[in-house]
Amino acid sequence: MGKEYKRTLFLILCKAVHDLYPEGKLKIMFPVSNGYYCELQVGEVLSPEIVADIRHRMRDIIKADLPIMAHKKPKEEVLKVFEGDASKTSLMESLDTKTLRYCSLDGYNDTFYSEMLPSTGGINLFGLELYYNGMLLRVPDVNNPEKLGKFIRQDKMFDVFMASHRWQDRMGIGNVGTLNKAVEAGYSTQLIAVFEAMQDKNLSKIADDICSRRDVRVILIAGPSSSGKTTTCKRLSVQLAVNGLYTKQLSMDDYYVDRELSPRDEEGNYDFESIHALNLSLFNDQLNALINGEEVELPRYNFKMGKSEKSGKTVRLEDNEVLVIEGIHALNPELTAHIQQRMVYRVYASALTSITLDDHNYIPTTDNRLIRRMVRDYKYRNSSAEDTLSRWTSVRRGEDKWIFPYQENADAVFNTALLFELAVLKPQAEPLLAAVHKGSPVYDEAKRLRSLLRHVMPMSEKQIPPTSLLREFLGGSSFEY
Repeated sequence: MGKEYKRTLFLILCKAVHDLYPEGKLKIMFPVSNGYYCELQVGEVLSPEIVADIRHRMRDIIKADLPIMAHKKPKEEVLKVFEGDASKTSLMESLDTKTLRYCSLDGYNDTFYSEMLPSTGGINLFGLELYYNGMLLRVPDVNNPEKLGKFIRQDKMFDVFMASHRWQDRMGIGNVGTLNKAVEAGYSTQLIAVFEAMQDKNLSKIADDICSRRDVRVILIAGPSSSGKTTTCKRLSVQLAVNGLYTKQLSMDDYYVDRELSPRDEEGNYDFESIHALNLSLFNDQLNALINGEEVELPRYNFKMGKSEKSGKTVRLEDNEVLVIEGIHALNPELTAHIQQRMVYRVYASALTSITLDDHNYIPTTDNRLIRRMVRDYKYRNSSAEDTLSRWTSVRRGEDKWIFPYQENADAVFNTALLFELAVLKPQAEPLLAAVHKGSPVYDEAKRLRSLLRHVMPMSEKQIPPTSLLREFLGGSSFEY
């Protein structure tokens, strides 16, 4: 199921709400529980009956197979079309362009910043149900489009997303249009200071929670690619030190089994992302020894030879110290199956992007991470945007299998996304994306990301502090990596 399907479904939802509640206010906010959380204000408490009416209207629109028309007109004309919708007009006004695009469906106008299906009849499966105080729009399973994606409760993820949205609303910057206006008005320095302080405060709360649990001796930090796990680990260590608790770090990479013992994937290749590529027995034995105050010699993995070796490096855990371990399997209970769980604290770190383009266009968290990774890969690994884009599908496949199923196992979820980061990454990311040639298999994806960044007013990185999580990708960090 592609992006066109989802965007068309969003349009149908917006059209159905408009038909039934012309004065209603719908916000498509963020992905959660294998769907998309939406808030709807209609002058009364949202009920199962209201949701059912919208669902039935959506089905009628789909059955009618109505054409979706694309329009490109002068900016002034389009602003008049959307007069009264501040979330859209604030974005449009901030764009340096003479023309704008929008779409129409049976007399209803909207903006969606990617391709859509030619008509509503292309939608054959969706779900819509009451979820918390809003609605959950459900979409077909990625691997089996004949059925809806499995519903999974993600209360912790939902709470973090909602907290970010509420905080942004209090700041008066909930979408890219209002962010652009703030940047244009010269508030960049204040924005950076406030949002960096917010992240510090959230990390401080996590550190306080860890210190309140006196039995904790092991902190596990997991997150998907380019989520900022490494900087999260280092900044959390600083906050723990403020509380008189110091950290020693172990690298999960040193616990790989010898290469010939590694599991293989469906194609017969070594699967180094599998949890069973790790020597779980040795890992648990050494963790238990360290927890008990014993000294252990750490292994060292020789990646060139594909062999586990003795490192000659010994470590002991003092009473005022905890182990901090970062890795993709950190939330998987199988990793520490033989450790007393009261001694383990799990942190999930991810860029849970909460700023939207407008009320109907959320920014995928995966796009945020992909742009981070693209900038970092070019700066530190001499990789082109084409290289990064080409590998991304494989990266996502590993995340879907080994990281995302365990998100709710976390004791704390830390949102590494910064409200302004796309604006700061834009000056470095745009030239990289522009270098992807038209004949490339990933050209369309590069073009889509360029379109996303086109809506964001750039900010200089000079004001980003050296301890910022963004410095992991931009360079110039005061931390060693």
